[in-house]
Amino acid sequence: MASARCGFVITTALFLLACCTSSNNRVPGYLYLRLQAAPSTLDPALITDVPGGGIAAKLYDGLVKIGGGLKIKPDVARSWTVSPDGRHYDFSLRKGVRFSNGREVRASDFQYSFERVLSSKTLSPNTWVLNRISGAKAFMGGKAAHISGIKVKGPYEIELTLDKPFSPFLGLLAMPTAYVVAREGNSPVPIGCGPFTVQKWLPGQELMLKARRHYFAGPPKIKGIVYRVIPEDLTAVVEFETGNLDILGIPESVYGRFKNDPFWSRYVTSTDGINTYYLGLNCSRPPFNDRKLRQAVSYAIDRQKILETYFEGRGVFATGPVPPELRGWAAPKAYEYNPAKARQLIKEAGYKDLKAEFYVTNQEEVLDMAEIIQQYLSRVGIQVKIKQLEWNSYKEAINNGEPDMFWLSWWADYPDPENFLFPLFDSANIGPAGNRTRYSDPVVDKLIEDGQNASTVAARDRYYSQAEHIIAHDAPWVFFWHRKDIVVRSPRVRGYKDYPVYSMDKATEISLDASK
Repeated sequence: MASARCGFVITTALFLLACCTSSNNRVPGYLYLRLQAAPSTLDPALITDVPGGGIAAKLYDGLVKIGGGLKIKPDVARSWTVSPDGRHYDFSLRKGVRFSNGREVRASDFQYSFERVLSSKTLSPNTWVLNRISGAKAFMGGKAAHISGIKVKGPYEIELTLDKPFSPFLGLLAMPTAYVVAREGNSPVPIGCGPFTVQKWLPGQELMLKARRHYFAGPPKIKGIVYRVIPEDLTAVVEFETGNLDILGIPESVYGRFKNDPFWSRYVTSTDGINTYYLGLNCSRPPFNDRKLRQAVSYAIDRQKILETYFEGRGVFATGPVPPELRGWAAPKAYEYNPAKARQLIKEAGYKDLKAEFYVTNQEEVLDMAEIIQQYLSRVGIQVKIKQLEWNSYKEAINNGEPDMFWLSWWADYPDPENFLFPLFDSANIGPAGNRTRYSDPVVDKLIEDGQNASTVAARDRYYSQAEHIIAHDAPWVFFWHRKDIVVRSPRVRGYKDYPVYSMDKATEISLDASK
Protein backbone atom coordinates (compact mmCIF):
# COMPACT_ATOMS: atom_id res chain seq x y z
CA MET A 1 0.00 0.00 0.00
CA ALA A 2 2.69 2.52 0.93
CA SER A 3 4.91 1.80 -2.08
CA ALA A 4 1.96 2.16 -4.45
CA ARG A 5 1.18 5.53 -2.89
CA CYS A 6 4.79 6.69 -3.30
CA GLY A 7 4.72 5.76 -6.95
CA PHE A 8 1.57 7.80 -7.38
CA VAL A 9 3.16 10.87 -5.78
CA ILE A 10 6.17 10.57 -8.06
CA THR A 11 4.11 10.28 -11.23
CA THR A 12 1.91 13.14 -10.08
CA ALA A 13 4.99 15.29 -9.71
CA LEU A 14 6.13 14.25 -13.16
CA PHE A 15 2.74 15.26 -14.54
CA LEU A 16 2.89 18.70 -12.92
CA LEU A 17 6.34 19.15 -14.40
CA ALA A 18 5.07 18.12 -17.81
CA CYS A 19 2.21 20.63 -17.52
CA CYS A 20 4.73 23.44 -17.18
CA THR A 21 6.79 22.39 -20.18
CA SER A 22 5.97 21.72 -23.79
CA SER A 23 6.00 18.16 -25.09
CA ASN A 24 7.48 17.32 -28.45
CA ASN A 25 4.92 14.53 -28.68
CA ARG A 26 1.90 16.83 -28.52
CA VAL A 27 0.39 18.99 -31.25
CA PRO A 28 -0.50 22.36 -29.64
CA GLY A 29 -4.20 23.00 -29.26
CA TYR A 30 -5.20 19.35 -29.69
CA LEU A 31 -7.09 17.33 -27.08
CA TYR A 32 -5.51 13.93 -26.41
CA LEU A 33 -7.77 10.97 -25.60
CA ARG A 34 -7.34 7.24 -25.15
CA LEU A 35 -8.90 4.39 -27.09
CA GLN A 36 -8.53 0.94 -25.56
CA ALA A 37 -8.92 -0.66 -28.98
CA ALA A 38 -8.54 0.59 -32.52
CA PRO A 39 -11.81 1.42 -34.30
CA SER A 40 -12.64 -1.09 -37.00
CA THR A 41 -14.56 1.47 -39.06
CA LEU A 42 -15.47 5.17 -39.13
CA ASP A 43 -18.39 4.60 -41.50
CA PRO A 44 -21.62 5.44 -39.60
CA ALA A 45 -23.51 2.79 -41.58
CA LEU A 46 -21.22 0.10 -40.17
CA ILE A 47 -20.43 1.24 -36.61
CA THR A 48 -21.80 -1.03 -33.86
CA ASP A 49 -19.69 -0.09 -30.81
CA VAL A 50 -19.71 2.83 -28.39
CA PRO A 51 -16.13 4.08 -29.05
CA GLY A 52 -16.80 4.13 -32.78
CA GLY A 53 -20.11 5.89 -32.22
CA GLY A 54 -18.43 8.51 -30.04
CA ILE A 55 -15.93 9.28 -32.80
CA ALA A 56 -18.69 9.35 -35.42
CA ALA A 57 -20.53 12.00 -33.38
CA LYS A 58 -17.55 14.31 -33.99
CA LEU A 59 -17.49 13.69 -37.76
CA TYR A 60 -21.17 13.59 -38.72
CA ASP A 61 -24.58 15.04 -37.90
CA GLY A 62 -28.15 13.87 -38.34
CA LEU A 63 -31.59 15.35 -38.69
CA VAL A 64 -31.92 15.44 -34.89
CA LYS A 65 -29.75 14.92 -31.82
CA ILE A 66 -30.12 14.13 -28.13
CA GLY A 67 -29.96 17.25 -25.98
CA GLY A 68 -30.25 18.18 -22.32
CA GLY A 69 -32.72 16.16 -20.31
CA LEU A 70 -32.37 13.41 -22.92
CA LYS A 71 -34.80 15.31 -25.15
CA ILE A 72 -34.68 15.14 -28.94
CA LYS A 73 -33.42 18.47 -30.33
CA PRO A 74 -32.93 19.93 -33.82
CA ASP A 75 -29.63 19.23 -35.58
CA VAL A 76 -29.40 19.61 -39.36
CA ALA A 77 -33.19 19.74 -39.31
CA ARG A 78 -34.34 23.06 -37.86
CA SER A 79 -37.89 21.79 -37.22
CA TRP A 80 -40.27 18.92 -37.87
CA THR A 81 -43.89 17.90 -37.56
CA VAL A 82 -45.45 14.51 -36.87
CA SER A 83 -48.86 13.53 -38.25
CA PRO A 84 -51.65 12.69 -35.77
CA ASP A 85 -51.46 9.00 -36.70
CA GLY A 86 -47.72 8.96 -35.86
CA ARG A 87 -46.63 7.73 -39.30
CA HIS A 88 -45.54 10.83 -41.20
CA TYR A 89 -42.53 12.95 -40.22
CA ASP A 90 -41.89 16.18 -42.14
CA PHE A 91 -38.47 17.76 -41.64
CA SER A 92 -37.30 21.23 -42.65
CA LEU A 93 -33.52 21.50 -42.97
CA ARG A 94 -31.31 24.43 -42.06
CA LYS A 95 -29.84 26.33 -44.97
CA GLY A 96 -26.09 26.77 -45.18
CA VAL A 97 -25.06 23.52 -43.47
CA ARG A 98 -22.06 22.24 -45.38
CA PHE A 99 -20.16 19.02 -45.68
CA SER A 100 -16.45 19.17 -44.97
CA ASN A 101 -15.83 19.34 -48.75
CA GLY A 102 -17.75 22.63 -48.86
CA ARG A 103 -20.96 21.42 -50.53
CA GLU A 104 -24.27 22.33 -48.91
CA VAL A 105 -26.30 19.56 -47.28
CA ARG A 106 -29.61 19.00 -49.03
CA ALA A 107 -32.62 16.80 -48.37
CA SER A 108 -31.53 14.46 -51.16
CA ASP A 109 -28.36 13.74 -49.16
CA PHE A 110 -30.46 12.23 -46.38
CA GLN A 111 -32.33 10.14 -48.92
CA TYR A 112 -28.99 8.91 -50.27
CA SER A 113 -27.61 8.22 -46.78
CA PHE A 114 -30.66 6.27 -45.60
CA GLU A 115 -30.80 4.21 -48.79
CA ARG A 116 -27.09 3.57 -48.47
CA VAL A 117 -27.62 2.04 -45.01
CA LEU A 118 -30.42 -0.18 -46.30
CA SER A 119 -28.70 -1.18 -49.54
CA SER A 120 -27.59 -4.81 -49.68
CA LYS A 121 -24.27 -3.60 -51.09
CA THR A 122 -23.40 -1.75 -47.87
CA LEU A 123 -23.83 -4.82 -45.63
CA SER A 124 -24.82 -2.61 -42.72
CA PRO A 125 -25.56 -4.49 -39.47
CA ASN A 126 -27.81 -1.57 -38.45
CA THR A 127 -30.66 -1.81 -40.96
CA TRP A 128 -33.06 -2.15 -38.01
CA VAL A 129 -32.59 1.56 -37.34
CA LEU A 130 -34.32 2.56 -40.59
CA ASN A 131 -36.19 -0.47 -41.89
CA ARG A 132 -39.53 0.70 -40.47
CA ILE A 133 -39.71 3.35 -43.19
CA SER A 134 -42.37 2.37 -45.72
CA GLY A 135 -40.88 0.58 -48.70
CA ALA A 136 -37.62 -0.21 -46.93
CA LYS A 137 -38.08 -3.95 -47.10
CA ALA A 138 -38.91 -3.88 -50.81
CA PHE A 139 -35.80 -1.78 -51.42
CA MET A 140 -33.65 -4.09 -49.32
CA GLY A 141 -34.94 -7.05 -51.29
CA GLY A 142 -34.05 -5.47 -54.60
CA LYS A 143 -37.70 -5.00 -55.61
CA ALA A 144 -37.57 -1.19 -55.75
CA ALA A 145 -35.02 1.36 -56.93
CA HIS A 146 -35.82 3.76 -54.08
CA ILE A 147 -37.56 3.69 -50.70
CA SER A 148 -41.15 4.82 -51.22
CA GLY A 149 -41.45 6.21 -47.69
CA ILE A 150 -38.69 8.77 -48.27
CA LYS A 151 -39.88 11.77 -50.26
CA VAL A 152 -37.70 14.77 -51.05
CA LYS A 153 -40.20 17.63 -51.27
CA GLY A 154 -37.67 20.36 -51.94
CA PRO A 155 -33.99 21.21 -51.41
CA TYR A 156 -34.58 21.56 -47.67
CA GLU A 157 -37.71 19.47 -47.11
CA ILE A 158 -37.93 15.71 -46.60
CA GLU A 159 -40.81 13.48 -45.50
CA LEU A 160 -40.38 10.07 -43.87
CA THR A 161 -43.37 7.73 -43.71
CA LEU A 162 -43.43 4.64 -41.47
CA ASP A 163 -45.33 1.40 -42.01
CA LYS A 164 -46.68 1.67 -38.48
CA PRO A 165 -46.42 4.23 -35.68
CA PHE A 166 -43.16 3.78 -33.81
CA SER A 167 -42.73 5.90 -30.69
CA PRO A 168 -38.87 5.87 -30.47
CA PHE A 169 -38.37 6.80 -34.14
CA LEU A 170 -36.94 10.28 -33.50
CA GLY A 171 -34.48 8.70 -31.08
CA LEU A 172 -33.35 6.28 -33.79
CA LEU A 173 -32.70 9.23 -36.09
CA ALA A 174 -30.22 10.59 -33.52
CA MET A 175 -28.07 7.47 -33.88
CA PRO A 176 -24.84 7.37 -35.94
CA THR A 177 -26.55 5.05 -38.42
CA ALA A 178 -28.85 7.91 -39.44
CA TYR A 179 -26.08 10.51 -39.90
CA VAL A 180 -25.91 12.18 -43.29
CA VAL A 181 -22.93 11.54 -45.59
CA ALA A 182 -22.07 12.99 -48.98
CA ARG A 183 -22.60 10.76 -52.01
CA GLU A 184 -19.24 11.83 -53.45
CA GLY A 185 -17.39 10.43 -50.44
CA ASN A 186 -15.61 7.12 -50.31
CA SER A 187 -15.04 4.56 -47.58
CA PRO A 188 -13.45 3.99 -45.17
CA VAL A 189 -14.28 7.54 -44.05
CA PRO A 190 -17.32 9.07 -45.75
CA ILE A 191 -17.62 12.87 -45.91
CA GLY A 192 -19.72 14.31 -43.09
CA CYS A 193 -20.87 17.71 -41.86
CA GLY A 194 -19.82 17.39 -38.20
CA PRO A 195 -17.49 19.68 -36.21
CA PHE A 196 -14.35 17.67 -37.07
CA THR A 197 -12.78 15.89 -40.02
CA VAL A 198 -10.22 13.10 -40.17
CA GLN A 199 -6.74 14.58 -40.51
CA LYS A 200 -4.73 11.37 -40.12
CA TRP A 201 -5.55 7.76 -39.38
CA LEU A 202 -2.89 5.24 -38.49
CA PRO A 203 -4.92 2.05 -37.95
CA GLY A 204 -4.08 0.40 -34.67
CA GLN A 205 -2.09 3.39 -33.44
CA GLU A 206 -3.63 6.84 -33.69
CA LEU A 207 -6.54 8.82 -35.10
CA MET A 208 -6.24 12.59 -35.53
CA LEU A 209 -9.27 14.81 -36.09
CA LYS A 210 -9.07 18.44 -37.20
CA ALA A 211 -11.61 21.05 -36.13
CA ARG A 212 -13.77 22.69 -38.79
CA ARG A 213 -13.72 26.45 -38.56
CA HIS A 214 -17.02 26.75 -40.47
CA TYR A 215 -19.14 24.24 -38.59
CA PHE A 216 -22.77 25.42 -38.72
CA ALA A 217 -23.34 25.18 -34.94
CA GLY A 218 -20.15 27.12 -34.15
CA PRO A 219 -16.53 26.01 -34.45
CA PRO A 220 -14.90 23.86 -31.75
CA LYS A 221 -12.73 25.70 -29.24
CA ILE A 222 -9.86 23.25 -29.74
CA LYS A 223 -7.82 22.76 -32.90
CA GLY A 224 -8.41 19.04 -33.00
CA ILE A 225 -8.47 15.70 -31.21
CA VAL A 226 -5.88 12.94 -31.12
CA TYR A 227 -7.13 9.48 -30.18
CA ARG A 228 -4.27 7.23 -29.11
CA VAL A 229 -4.77 3.47 -29.06
CA ILE A 230 -3.46 2.27 -25.68
CA PRO A 231 -4.71 -1.21 -24.73
CA GLU A 232 -2.88 -1.47 -21.39
CA ASP A 233 -4.45 0.33 -18.43
CA LEU A 234 -1.20 1.01 -16.58
CA THR A 235 0.37 2.47 -19.70
CA ALA A 236 -2.64 4.75 -20.14
CA VAL A 237 -2.40 5.90 -16.50
CA VAL A 238 1.27 6.79 -16.87
CA GLU A 239 0.55 8.61 -20.14
CA PHE A 240 -2.15 10.62 -18.41
CA GLU A 241 -0.02 11.45 -15.39
CA THR A 242 2.85 12.61 -17.59
CA GLY A 243 0.60 14.92 -19.62
CA ASN A 244 0.28 12.87 -22.79
CA LEU A 245 -3.46 12.32 -22.31
CA ASP A 246 -6.00 14.97 -21.25
CA ILE A 247 -8.99 12.87 -20.16
CA LEU A 248 -8.93 9.32 -18.85
CA GLY A 249 -11.67 6.88 -18.00
CA ILE A 250 -10.31 5.65 -14.66
CA PRO A 251 -9.40 1.93 -14.69
CA GLU A 252 -10.64 -0.16 -11.77
CA SER A 253 -7.12 -0.82 -10.53
CA VAL A 254 -6.37 2.86 -9.80
CA TYR A 255 -9.81 4.25 -9.01
CA GLY A 256 -9.12 4.58 -5.29
CA ARG A 257 -5.84 6.34 -5.92
CA PHE A 258 -7.42 9.09 -8.01
CA LYS A 259 -10.53 9.37 -5.86
CA ASN A 260 -8.59 9.79 -2.60
CA ASP A 261 -5.68 11.90 -3.84
CA PRO A 262 -5.89 15.55 -2.61
CA PHE A 263 -4.82 16.89 -6.00
CA TRP A 264 -6.56 14.61 -8.51
CA SER A 265 -9.85 14.23 -6.63
CA ARG A 266 -10.71 17.79 -7.72
CA TYR A 267 -10.67 16.65 -11.34
CA VAL A 268 -12.61 13.40 -10.98
CA THR A 269 -16.21 13.47 -12.21
CA SER A 270 -18.87 10.80 -12.48
CA THR A 271 -22.28 10.42 -14.06
CA ASP A 272 -24.84 7.64 -13.98
CA GLY A 273 -24.38 5.80 -17.24
CA ILE A 274 -27.38 4.59 -19.21
CA ASN A 275 -25.92 1.15 -19.76
CA THR A 276 -26.05 -2.45 -18.61
CA TYR A 277 -23.08 -4.76 -18.02
CA TYR A 278 -23.78 -8.44 -18.41
CA LEU A 279 -22.51 -11.97 -18.81
CA GLY A 280 -24.05 -13.26 -22.03
CA LEU A 281 -25.01 -16.94 -22.40
CA ASN A 282 -25.39 -18.48 -25.85
CA CYS A 283 -29.01 -19.66 -25.97
CA SER A 284 -28.76 -21.32 -29.38
CA ARG A 285 -26.95 -24.52 -28.39
CA PRO A 286 -26.02 -26.70 -25.40
CA PRO A 287 -25.41 -26.19 -22.63
CA PHE A 288 -27.08 -22.78 -22.28
CA ASN A 289 -30.07 -23.45 -24.50
CA ASP A 290 -31.42 -24.91 -21.23
CA ARG A 291 -33.08 -22.20 -19.13
CA LYS A 292 -32.33 -24.03 -15.88
CA LEU A 293 -28.60 -23.88 -16.58
CA ARG A 294 -28.79 -20.18 -17.41
CA GLN A 295 -30.64 -19.53 -14.16
CA ALA A 296 -28.04 -21.61 -12.32
CA VAL A 297 -25.29 -19.29 -13.54
CA SER A 298 -27.22 -16.28 -12.20
CA TYR A 299 -27.62 -17.94 -8.79
CA ALA A 300 -23.96 -18.99 -8.70
CA ILE A 301 -22.37 -15.51 -8.82
CA ASP A 302 -22.43 -13.04 -5.91
CA ARG A 303 -22.80 -9.96 -8.07
CA GLN A 304 -23.64 -7.63 -5.19
CA LYS A 305 -20.38 -8.55 -3.45
CA ILE A 306 -18.38 -8.07 -6.66
CA LEU A 307 -20.00 -4.65 -7.14
CA GLU A 308 -19.22 -3.54 -3.59
CA THR A 309 -15.67 -4.92 -3.40
CA TYR A 310 -13.86 -5.40 -6.70
CA PHE A 311 -15.91 -2.74 -8.50
CA GLU A 312 -15.82 -0.39 -5.48
CA GLY A 313 -19.48 0.59 -5.75
CA ARG A 314 -19.06 2.30 -9.11
CA GLY A 315 -22.42 1.19 -10.43
CA VAL A 316 -26.04 0.38 -9.64
CA PHE A 317 -27.00 -3.28 -9.16
CA ALA A 318 -28.92 -4.58 -12.18
CA THR A 319 -31.88 -6.97 -12.04
CA GLY A 320 -32.86 -6.65 -15.70
CA PRO A 321 -31.59 -5.13 -18.94
CA VAL A 322 -33.36 -1.74 -18.75
CA PRO A 323 -31.51 0.98 -16.76
CA PRO A 324 -33.45 2.67 -13.93
CA GLU A 325 -33.37 6.05 -15.74
CA LEU A 326 -35.47 4.59 -18.57
CA ARG A 327 -37.69 2.13 -16.69
CA GLY A 328 -41.19 3.33 -15.88
CA TRP A 329 -42.28 0.13 -14.12
CA ALA A 330 -41.25 -2.14 -11.25
CA ALA A 331 -37.89 -3.82 -11.79
CA PRO A 332 -37.70 -7.62 -12.10
CA LYS A 333 -36.81 -9.53 -8.96
CA ALA A 334 -33.08 -10.11 -8.59
CA TYR A 335 -31.45 -13.52 -8.64
CA GLU A 336 -29.96 -13.77 -5.15
CA TYR A 337 -26.62 -15.40 -4.52
CA ASN A 338 -27.57 -19.01 -3.87
CA PRO A 339 -24.94 -21.61 -4.90
CA ALA A 340 -27.05 -24.45 -3.46
CA LYS A 341 -29.90 -23.46 -5.77
CA ALA A 342 -27.45 -23.32 -8.67
CA ARG A 343 -26.24 -26.88 -7.98
CA GLN A 344 -29.83 -28.09 -7.72
CA LEU A 345 -30.76 -26.62 -11.11
CA ILE A 346 -27.66 -28.11 -12.74
CA LYS A 347 -28.62 -31.52 -11.32
CA GLU A 348 -32.22 -31.15 -12.50
CA ALA A 349 -30.93 -30.34 -15.99
CA GLY A 350 -29.04 -33.63 -15.96
CA TYR A 351 -25.53 -32.22 -16.27
CA LYS A 352 -22.28 -33.39 -14.68
CA ASP A 353 -18.79 -32.04 -15.30
CA LEU A 354 -20.24 -29.06 -17.13
CA LYS A 355 -17.71 -27.12 -19.23
CA ALA A 356 -17.99 -23.79 -21.03
CA GLU A 357 -15.80 -21.47 -23.10
CA PHE A 358 -15.79 -17.88 -21.86
CA TYR A 359 -14.68 -15.25 -24.41
CA VAL A 360 -13.41 -11.86 -23.22
CA THR A 361 -11.44 -8.97 -24.67
CA ASN A 362 -7.75 -8.46 -23.90
CA GLN A 363 -8.43 -5.58 -21.48
CA GLU A 364 -6.89 -6.13 -18.06
CA GLU A 365 -9.96 -5.28 -16.02
CA VAL A 366 -12.13 -7.58 -18.16
CA LEU A 367 -9.75 -10.49 -17.57
CA ASP A 368 -9.88 -9.78 -13.83
CA MET A 369 -13.68 -9.92 -13.95
CA ALA A 370 -13.61 -13.14 -15.98
CA GLU A 371 -11.38 -14.82 -13.42
CA ILE A 372 -13.72 -13.82 -10.58
CA ILE A 373 -16.68 -15.27 -12.49
CA GLN A 374 -14.64 -18.39 -13.29
CA GLN A 375 -13.99 -18.98 -9.58
CA TYR A 376 -17.66 -18.62 -8.63
CA LEU A 377 -18.81 -21.02 -11.34
CA SER A 378 -16.18 -23.63 -10.45
CA ARG A 379 -17.74 -23.83 -6.97
CA VAL A 380 -21.02 -25.11 -8.45
CA GLY A 381 -19.43 -27.53 -10.90
CA ILE A 382 -19.08 -25.41 -14.05
CA GLN A 383 -15.53 -25.49 -15.38
CA VAL A 384 -14.86 -22.38 -17.44
CA LYS A 385 -12.06 -21.92 -19.97
CA ILE A 386 -11.24 -18.24 -20.59
CA LYS A 387 -10.26 -17.18 -24.10
CA GLN A 388 -8.93 -13.64 -24.68
CA LEU A 389 -9.22 -11.92 -28.06
CA GLU A 390 -8.36 -8.51 -29.49
CA TRP A 391 -11.47 -6.30 -29.67
CA ASN A 392 -12.29 -6.62 -33.37
CA SER A 393 -11.71 -10.39 -33.36
CA TYR A 394 -13.80 -10.61 -30.20
CA LYS A 395 -16.71 -8.73 -31.79
CA GLU A 396 -16.61 -11.01 -34.82
CA ALA A 397 -16.56 -14.11 -32.62
CA ILE A 398 -19.56 -13.14 -30.51
CA ASN A 399 -21.45 -11.86 -33.56
CA ASN A 400 -20.96 -15.31 -35.09
CA GLY A 401 -22.09 -17.09 -31.93
CA GLU A 402 -18.78 -18.83 -31.19
CA PRO A 403 -18.55 -18.57 -27.37
CA ASP A 404 -20.70 -20.27 -24.76
CA MET A 405 -20.30 -17.21 -22.54
CA PHE A 406 -19.05 -13.66 -23.05
CA TRP A 407 -18.67 -10.40 -21.11
CA LEU A 408 -20.16 -7.29 -22.69
CA SER A 409 -22.10 -4.10 -22.04
CA TRP A 410 -24.79 -2.20 -23.88
CA TRP A 411 -24.91 1.60 -23.82
CA ALA A 412 -27.93 3.63 -24.85
CA ASP A 413 -28.01 4.73 -28.47
CA TYR A 414 -31.18 6.70 -27.78
CA PRO A 415 -33.01 7.42 -24.50
CA ASP A 416 -35.87 4.94 -24.70
CA PRO A 417 -36.36 1.61 -22.89
CA GLU A 418 -36.99 0.02 -26.29
CA ASN A 419 -33.26 0.42 -26.99
CA PHE A 420 -32.53 -2.15 -24.27
CA LEU A 421 -35.16 -4.61 -25.48
CA PHE A 422 -35.58 -4.75 -29.26
CA PRO A 423 -31.92 -4.77 -30.42
CA LEU A 424 -30.84 -7.11 -27.64
CA PHE A 425 -33.64 -9.68 -27.33
CA ASP A 426 -35.84 -9.60 -30.42
CA SER A 427 -35.21 -12.65 -32.60
CA ALA A 428 -34.96 -10.39 -35.68
CA ASN A 429 -31.66 -9.04 -34.37
CA ILE A 430 -29.74 -12.25 -33.65
CA GLY A 431 -26.05 -11.64 -34.32
CA PRO A 432 -24.27 -8.32 -34.95
CA ALA A 433 -27.45 -6.22 -34.71
CA GLY A 434 -27.36 -6.72 -30.92
CA ASN A 435 -28.92 -10.04 -29.90
CA ARG A 436 -25.60 -11.77 -29.39
CA THR A 437 -26.95 -14.35 -26.93
CA ARG A 438 -29.22 -15.59 -29.76
CA TYR A 439 -32.22 -15.48 -27.46
CA SER A 440 -35.57 -16.13 -29.13
CA ASP A 441 -39.08 -16.04 -27.70
CA PRO A 442 -42.12 -15.23 -29.89
CA VAL A 443 -44.04 -13.90 -26.88
CA VAL A 444 -41.24 -11.43 -26.12
CA ASP A 445 -41.03 -10.46 -29.80
CA LYS A 446 -44.76 -9.68 -29.81
CA LEU A 447 -44.65 -7.70 -26.56
CA ILE A 448 -41.76 -5.59 -27.81
CA GLU A 449 -43.57 -4.93 -31.09
CA ASP A 450 -46.76 -3.97 -29.25
CA GLY A 451 -44.74 -1.56 -27.11
CA GLN A 452 -43.13 -0.02 -30.17
CA ASN A 453 -46.53 0.65 -31.70
CA ALA A 454 -48.28 1.79 -28.51
CA SER A 455 -50.01 5.16 -28.69
CA THR A 456 -49.44 6.09 -25.03
CA VAL A 457 -46.50 5.86 -22.64
CA ALA A 458 -48.61 3.89 -20.15
CA ALA A 459 -49.46 1.25 -22.75
CA ARG A 460 -45.88 1.14 -23.96
CA ASP A 461 -44.57 0.58 -20.43
CA ARG A 462 -47.11 -2.16 -19.78
CA TYR A 463 -45.85 -4.17 -22.77
CA TYR A 464 -42.18 -3.50 -22.05
CA SER A 465 -42.60 -4.45 -18.39
CA GLN A 466 -44.01 -7.84 -19.34
CA ALA A 467 -41.20 -8.37 -21.85
CA GLU A 468 -38.46 -7.47 -19.38
CA HIS A 469 -39.85 -9.76 -16.68
CA ILE A 470 -39.98 -12.71 -19.09
CA ILE A 471 -36.42 -11.99 -20.21
CA ALA A 472 -35.20 -11.84 -16.61
CA HIS A 473 -36.88 -15.17 -15.88
CA ASP A 474 -35.36 -16.78 -18.99
CA ALA A 475 -31.90 -15.45 -17.97
CA PRO A 476 -30.09 -15.13 -21.32
CA TRP A 477 -27.96 -12.58 -19.46
CA VAL A 478 -26.53 -12.55 -15.97
CA PHE A 479 -27.33 -8.94 -15.07
CA PHE A 480 -24.44 -7.26 -13.24
CA TRP A 481 -24.72 -3.49 -13.01
CA HIS A 482 -25.41 -0.15 -14.62
CA ARG A 483 -21.96 1.39 -14.55
CA LYS A 484 -21.18 4.95 -13.54
CA ASP A 485 -18.94 6.77 -16.00
CA ILE A 486 -15.98 8.03 -13.93
CA VAL A 487 -13.21 10.06 -15.53
CA VAL A 488 -10.30 12.22 -14.47
CA ARG A 489 -9.25 15.22 -16.53
CA SER A 490 -6.15 17.33 -16.78
CA PRO A 491 -6.22 20.76 -15.08
CA ARG A 492 -5.69 22.25 -18.53
CA VAL A 493 -9.11 21.01 -19.73
CA ARG A 494 -11.95 23.52 -19.58
CA GLY A 495 -15.63 23.04 -20.38
CA TYR A 496 -15.65 19.26 -20.01
CA LYS A 497 -19.07 17.64 -19.51
CA ASP A 498 -20.16 14.10 -18.71
CA TYR A 499 -22.79 12.82 -21.14
CA PRO A 500 -25.10 9.87 -20.42
CA VAL A 501 -25.32 8.98 -24.15
CA TYR A 502 -22.11 8.84 -26.21
CA SER A 503 -23.55 10.58 -29.28
CA MET A 504 -24.27 13.75 -27.27
CA ASP A 505 -20.56 14.59 -27.01
CA LYS A 506 -19.55 16.76 -29.97
CA ALA A 507 -16.45 18.14 -28.15
CA THR A 508 -17.29 21.67 -29.30
CA GLU A 509 -17.37 23.20 -25.79
CA ILE A 510 -14.03 21.85 -24.55
CA SER A 511 -11.06 24.21 -24.48
CA LEU A 512 -7.44 23.87 -23.34
CA ASP A 513 -5.65 26.25 -21.01
CA ALA A 514 -2.14 26.54 -22.48
CA SER A 515 -0.79 28.01 -19.23
CA LYS A 516 -1.32 24.75 -17.32
